[in-house]
Amino acid sequence: MNNEIIIWETKYETGIAVIDTQHKQLVNLANELYGACLTKGDHVEAAFRDAMKRMVDYVRFHFDAENKLLAAINYPEATNHKKMHDTLIKNIIDASKEYSEGKKFVPNNFVRTLVDWVFSHIAFYDRQYSLFAVEKLRTGSLTHEKLKEIEKSIA
Repeated sequence: MNNEIIIWETKYETGIAVIDTQHKQLVNLANELYGACLTKGDHVEAAFRDAMKRMVDYVRFHFDAENKLLAAINYPEATNHKKMHDTLIKNIIDASKEYSEGKKFVPNNFVRTLVDWVFSHIAFYDRQYSLFAVEKLRTGSLTHEKLKEIEKSIA
């Protein structure tokens, strides 16, 4: 049985090394969360809660780093991008809380929805700021040295 719900593909790359590294970690955590859903026996709830906590913590860390990047490159859609991040975090926390309160919740379906959202976000919206950064590099309004500085500050 395959415990991977998603496999990293080059189509998810932004070309910004620190962000790509963080996105790869999100893939790993999504696969861990999915694996926890497949856990059998008495340990399923503990495995899911542990994986969910790691996912929430890392998503928050990553979104904070990404928001700092967008501010540093003066991305014009930064506010809207942050709103999307905030909505996802709220949805994750709400779903986790409902699960903790014993409401009917299907972890496997939740993980699939989470993965769909995160990776459609990466493939489209993160691609947009990536193209914006590339254009700034092309025109010289952002240097490779400055981008490396920004990457170091958000790693």
